Amino acid sequence: MAMASRFAFFLVCLSILSSTTRSELVISRIDRRVDLTSHIVRILSSIKVENVGNEVVSEVLLAFPNTQAKNLAAIKTLYNEGKGKAKSSSVSLPIRVAQPEGMPPELTFYSISLPKGLEKGGAAAFDVLTVFTHSLQPFPEEITQADVQLVLFQDSAYYLSPYAVKVQTLGIRLPGGRLESYTKYPNAKLVDSELRYGPFADVPAFSYTPIIVHFENNYPFAVAHDLVREIEISHWGNVQITEHYTLAHGGARTKGGFSRFDYQARPSARGLSSFSHLIFRLPPRAHSIYYRDEIGNISTSHLWGDSRKTQLEIEPRFPIFGGWKTTFTIGYGLPLQDFVFKVDGKRMLNITFGSPMDEVVIDNLIVKVVLPEGSNAITASVPLPVKQGEEIKYSHLDIVGRPVLVLQKNDVVPEDNLYFQVYYQFNNFSLLREPMMLISGFFLLFVACIAYMHIDMSISKSSASYLAKIQSEEVQATVQQVQNIINQCLAVHDKLEASLRDLSRTGDVQSCKTARRTADAQLKELVKELKPLVSFLHHSPQAFHIWPKVDELIAKEKEMQEKMFVKHSTVVDYFEKKLSGREIENRIAAQQQKLAALRQEIDDLLEFLDEI
Repeated sequence: MAMASRFAFFLVCLSILSSTTRSELVISRIDRRVDLTSHIVRILSSIKVENVGNEVVSEVLLAFPNTQAKNLAAIKTLYNEGKGKAKSSSVSLPIRVAQPEGMPPELTFYSISLPKGLEKGGAAAFDVLTVFTHSLQPFPEEITQADVQLVLFQDSAYYLSPYAVKVQTLGIRLPGGRLESYTKYPNAKLVDSELRYGPFADVPAFSYTPIIVHFENNYPFAVAHDLVREIEISHWGNVQITEHYTLAHGGARTKGGFSRFDYQARPSARGLSSFSHLIFRLPPRAHSIYYRDEIGNISTSHLWGDSRKTQLEIEPRFPIFGGWKTTFTIGYGLPLQDFVFKVDGKRMLNITFGSPMDEVVIDNLIVKVVLPEGSNAITASVPLPVKQGEEIKYSHLDIVGRPVLVLQKNDVVPEDNLYFQVYYQFNNFSLLREPMMLISGFFLLFVACIAYMHIDMSISKSSASYLAKIQSEEVQATVQQVQNIINQCLAVHDKLEASLRDLSRTGDVQSCKTARRTADAQLKELVKELKPLVSFLHHSPQAFHIWPKVDELIAKEKEMQEKMFVKHSTVVDYFEKKLSGREIENRIAAQQQKLAALRQEIDDLLEFLDEI
């Protein structure tokens, strides 16, 4: 119903717009090519206009419905100089949002400025690339893990323009796979994976004929809801890039449960529209590359590089299906001399604006350029409409903080990954500030240490009470270390118990034996750590009333180790002999009771030592 009402709007407005048609220009030919092979819709329109009026025309208007214009992420124009074989080069034409009089508010207009005015009978040809995000609607909106993803694309067979069009064609390139349905006209045809409409002749201005294409598109709909890129410059030779992603799958939502077994074992149930890896195309000579999320570092990544590029492939911790999201961070360093230059007495950073990830849509991009402390006269040249702001960042050894230039833009697509420049002034003497602070700090620290070693501020370090106090503190510290080691031994015992529980649940005997070998090695290391501590207590006069309890504690723990290993071996043997869980429990019941009693005695001894 919403789609029908939208189309009805254009039909109602035709009579209104016909009276405001700009008759000084006509489009002699337009060829549109729509690329639907990914989740980003790209439309390349080759337009040739003619001036049939008496006045000189210096601009051309482009019209978009507001429902389509809200998803317009990028628009670029290229003007071909010369004619035929004489075409020498293409230049980008200025384009801006326009508000022509007499037009309804339901349309959004852009104005293209021609390099020179068109007189009567003059013609000009140029290309317009428009890039749209969130324009492919999943239908159905929810699919299972094993289903393919079907989407809807809506547009007009006729080019919506304030000018009459003599001849026009439309080609829609599809990704292949199933084509459920499409709006059919007498001259519409499907050739391989391309829908072709037209040619249409003598179409009036503001003509709009809706078409709908329902097709299979399993391209990963990677959408970064938020991306914060931090570019930190260090004049010690490095540019550090840190990128924080909140990434989601913007395709059809997944319904039902997710089966890891089906995903790995059954190709038909892997989810063709999901993605399990992402590609980043980093600058050449990128180094110190890392990839982590909220849990920690992730090692499932691959890196290739040569003198021209560096390619990073990362794998999230889990495959991303429709409606799922993940957060992660990547970071890498770049050589300073490749991106920072001296220009007219200033420093200039020249680096790309957008994300290095392939085919990602960024809903909200924030680029923070962190300049060295002491930088001033900061300006930026960005070939995109962005919001600019400033912040201060404090890092190690900073005094007044580092100036931060903040650039923010919504709806960023790969076409926006252009180079931008940041100009600033920086005095080389500022580089000496931090080294001098370090030198001064270490100098003062050494002076303080020397003074402390030569000044005796105690009342008397040779008195018997003072020496007894020091020895008592050493004994208490040693007992605390013994308790910590015993607690670590108990933790190893708990892990052995856990391996037995896992054995009854999973049946993985090999993992259980590996856990035993690991526990044995850990306990031997802990026993080595106990020996010098026990020896100290035996030879300390202040510990004569403590070390018997410590010896008893160590003996109880050793006995528990022996019985724990016996129990572990018994359970594994019985399990390999295919005994039932009930039979195993009955046969080790006596061992379990003895272990519980030993554990209680050890806990009581630890509590006794705590109260001393």
